[in-house]
Amino acid sequence: MKSRRSQIAPHPWLVAGHMASRALVLLPLCFATLGAGMAIYHWVEGLPWPDAFLNAAMLLGGMGPVDPLKTIAGKWLAGTYALFAGLVFIVLAGVMLAPVIHAVLHRFHLENDTDVARRDSP
Repeated sequence: MKSRRSQIAPHPWLVAGHMASRALVLLPLCFATLGAGMAIYHWVEGLPWPDAFLNAAMLLGGMGPVDPLKTIAGKWLAGTYALFAGLVFIVLAGVMLAPVIHAVLHRFHLENDTDVARRDSP
């Protein structure tokens, strides 16, 4: 027989702990992607490092670039980086929100007939 404890949703602090541990694992991906975007904007477009950071961070955050692009190579590289940053943004959001979605599914868990029969059988 299942315990009642396994049927209730996890404690909010436990969910927050899972989110924090996932954030620590994802930091290298976030910093590597941000660094690649900064390098594109700095070396190809000639923007100073603070402006390169702003443009790369805005793309990684799903907002869009700030400064207009001047070179053809910069436009191709920034477009490619924008597609990659969008994908990374989706991955970061999905992995970070997975514990919340899991807790919500636990909260609204409904047993079907086979679960009840399996639980009640000797």
